[in-house]
Amino acid sequence: MGNLKEIRTRITSVKSTRQITNAMKMVSAAKLKKAQDAVINLRPYAGKLHQILFHINQSIDYEEENIYSRIEIPEKILIVAVTSNKGLCGAFNANVTKQVLSIINEDYVGENKEGNLSVFSIGKKGTEFFKTKGLKLLGFDNDLLDNLKFENAVPLIEDIMQKYVKKEFDKVILVYNKFKNAVVQVLTTDQYLPIELPQLEDEIVNFDYIFEPTKQYIIQELIPKSLKIQFYEAILESLAAEHGARMTAMHKATDNATSLLRELQLTYNKARQAAITNEISEIVGGAEALKG
Repeated sequence: MGNLKEIRTRITSVKSTRQITNAMKMVSAAKLKKAQDAVINLRPYAGKLHQILFHINQSIDYEEENIYSRIEIPEKILIVAVTSNKGLCGAFNANVTKQVLSIINEDYVGENKEGNLSVFSIGKKGTEFFKTKGLKLLGFDNDLLDNLKFENAVPLIEDIMQKYVKKEFDKVILVYNKFKNAVVQVLTTDQYLPIELPQLEDEIVNFDYIFEPTKQYIIQELIPKSLKIQFYEAILESLAAEHGARMTAMHKATDNATSLLRELQLTYNKARQAAITNEISEIVGGAEALKG
């Protein structure tokens, strides 16, 4: 009977776990819908703004007119990693942290040894990981994801942009998960700063823009705004991808718990049947002994 009690305890435990994972799945599904709508609504605006700037940039003297497109060999590197504040989302966070380490070990070993490589972490899981790896952590923001709005993200974005303008960093890289659908997240590495120049082999299309009041004013207004939107979009993509990853992970966990529950119930029935059979055998044996 001790074995039966142990199986009953496990069944109760698995049922409780299944309720929790199922509840987390439903919560993530609700959050995913909101985050997905925000990403889908932002993408056309961000894409069109980037397209306009790309066309304008074809006529810009980068060194003199665009301070965000310095042409020089990068010596001081900043990697911005976007993870999540919570776990239970599969390989969502591990993919980002592994990619950051891969970038450092493959491209910036010298800069890292010389102390010219820094990491800025958005998300508690990434912050905890990078602290254990002994990397130079410029800073972290674990609260932004809990109340993600453009106005809340602007101070952080402007601070990073200003550090680039002041030449505290020569290159800024974004590493995050891009949302594709509820099941698929695309690990993405973007060069945030300097703004990448148009490639010579790309088709050049001349757009006859009329600048009002001046081209310089438009550039000064649009480029920083585009950079802020690009950074905010990356965080928004990561948030939607996180909810999708967690919903998928909790759905699989719920299914696994259901499967395990069936196996435990079958084992319990077999053990109970064996115990009953054993008791019957003992009773029959005792009765036969009394007859003798």
